[in-house]
Amino acid sequence: MNAKLEVLALVLGFLGLVGTVAVTAMPMWRVTAFIGANIVVMEMTWEGLWMNCVWQAGVRTQCKVYDSLLILTPDLQAARALTLVSVGVAAAALLVAFCGGRRTACCRGNPKGKDVTLVVGGSLFLLACVTTLLPVCWTAHAIITDFYNPVVSEARKRELGAALYVGWGAAGLLLAAGAILIFRYSARREKERGTPTYGAEGYHETGTEEEDRKEDVVDVARSTQAGSLYGKQQYV
Repeated sequence: MNAKLEVLALVLGFLGLVGTVAVTAMPMWRVTAFIGANIVVMEMTWEGLWMNCVWQAGVRTQCKVYDSLLILTPDLQAARALTLVSVGVAAAALLVAFCGGRRTACCRGNPKGKDVTLVVGGSLFLLACVTTLLPVCWTAHAIITDFYNPVVSEARKRELGAALYVGWGAAGLLLAAGAILIFRYSARREKERGTPTYGAEGYHETGTEEEDRKEDVVDVARSTQAGSLYGKQQYV
């Protein structure tokens, strides 16, 4: 069960990484808002981090890369940097967490090193979650603020694009992966310290206590055997 939890965390982290890469590349951060006199629904404008596109239903899609970074709004400028950082951190977290797994050969003879590697991987997943969530929420807040601002013209108002929803989903996956890995680290530390746990069935021995009890039984058996042999020799 413990190994399955670690594998589940790795799978969730990988899916979160894929989602983060998709968010960075997708142009659908801001999309056209069909409100007021804007009844041309056969054409839609997409604004992303790297390009803007014009989609025409059933015809074609034209995209153009931004000529300058200064063309972007402040939230999209910051989103460029934060999403790239998030991709790098999520990739590093996936690699570190894989090395910290019980079934991997990395640090096999050093359980403490494996525990530290595992918690570092979980922390990196949480950091990747924050760096993904921050630009997505910032852009969503800017879109909603402009949408309800009466000073902004209807032609300049935008709606939430599909990339923002993908970003929220990717952040959730990264959060779940990091939480599982940190939980596994805590469970490992409790087992190594030999701390007893109490559940619905009462007291349960930890792995350390069970090993100590077995060693005591072996020592008693050896001493008993040695005593019986000594008695036989004295008898002879």
